[in-house]
Amino acid sequence: MSALAAQARDLVLTYGSTVAVARSSFTIPSGSVTAIIGPNGSGKSTVLSAIAGLVEPAAGSIEVPARRSGSHRLAYVLQTTKVNEALPVTVREVVTMGRYAAAGAYLRLNRADRDAVESAMERTGIGDLASRHLHHLSGGQRQRVFVAQGLAQEHDLLLLDEPLTGIDLPTAQAIDAIIHDEITRGCTVVLTTHDLSEARAADHVVLLSGAVIAAGDPEMVLTAAHIKAAYGPSLLHVDEGRVFLDDPAHQPVAGRHVHGERTIHTESSPTDLHPDGR
Repeated sequence: MSALAAQARDLVLTYGSTVAVARSSFTIPSGSVTAIIGPNGSGKSTVLSAIAGLVEPAAGSIEVPARRSGSHRLAYVLQTTKVNEALPVTVREVVTMGRYAAAGAYLRLNRADRDAVESAMERTGIGDLASRHLHHLSGGQRQRVFVAQGLAQEHDLLLLDEPLTGIDLPTAQAIDAIIHDEITRGCTVVLTTHDLSEARAADHVVLLSGAVIAAGDPEMVLTAAHIKAAYGPSLLHVDEGRVFLDDPAHQPVAGRHVHGERTIHTESSPTDLHPDGR
């Protein structure tokens, strides 16, 4: 496990009596970017939650060194965020929440905590928004804030649920740069995506469709045969070397596709994609 950020053996994930991910085995290598890809409802977010320890296996196992007792070094950034409009929380306060786990029961922040918050805001380009209230921000700005909150945490493993979906191009470029910067810092990044080009740019890919279809290097996983097995004939068309993924859940619409939500409150196109990603 020393070279692995996660290892699943015969993993089964359920919600009540519903099987979200059937028996599957896969690994996540350390020090790299892993993309978990598949159609809507394929189990991407469920697998990410299992890696985070938020979903317990119904069968099998998943080992994640970053979650071992005594050293919980994992940060998880959900895809979308609901904000209680009555809560006057600032950008700095939201990012600072990422330090609470290390601050102890009395939430006493030291210089290292404050430096981590400042560094996270600087890396995500939101330093000038520090005193603004979260509910005054755009969707892309909010996404940067919650990525910053993840960066502020003590972590070796960063989990991102569709971080590049439904945001403006500058934010997408900024988050993409952060993902690769995390690797140079020795961290591991696991992200979910519905975008074939994003998956092809990763170091490692897990292709899901209610179970793991394939896992490994992008060129070995993202073949026409594997993609057809994952998406099925109703969602996939292969014509003259071009792959067309037609996933209605990710068509351009007003607002963002909701996979998972984080709530802060006061209570205790169709897309045309070439196989090489162009």
